[in-house]
Amino acid sequence: MKHIAVYCGSRVGNRPTYAAAARAIGRAIGEGGHTLVFGGGRIGLMGIVADTVKASGGKTFGVMPHFLVAREQAHAGLDELVLVDTMHERKARMMAEADAFVALPGGVGTLEEIVEVLSWRHLGLVTGPVLMYNVDGCYDGMVRLMDDLIAAGFFPEAERGLLQICRTAEEIATSW
Repeated sequence: MKHIAVYCGSRVGNRPTYAAAARAIGRAIGEGGHTLVFGGGRIGLMGIVADTVKASGGKTFGVMPHFLVAREQAHAGLDELVLVDTMHERKARMMAEADAFVALPGGVGTLEEIVEVLSWRHLGLVTGPVLMYNVDGCYDGMVRLMDDLIAAGFFPEAERGLLQICRTAEEIATSW
């Protein structure tokens, strides 16, 4: 059994494909007998992934700072919810618990989290795959940014594969 960290929006976004992608990843985690490691909320894509993991037979492990409990509506149906003091503690705990890291569509918080994971992977502080689910091209800009960073000499070409851009849930599930 693997522990899969999923970073995603606390909103559902404006395309039905985003929620469908969250359900697909949730099913892959649950049906695979894996554990979801996530931010612990019951709203947005976060809640959809967690609910689908549970409905598909998987386990859920949430990590949430105290100050977000009301704001992100802490999910009451988790197997485990760990409360921490800061966002830094949340991210560090999620990275410590996970074997693989997946970004679904989300906002600046999602981007910040997966880029930090990529940075830690680059430094050798985590070893699992770092995956972005590029639903409807939502991460095309990230692909261009990575190409620009490599072209400018700020990220090694040899490490391009540290961030895997995936277009399907199946591609993600075979990568963790």
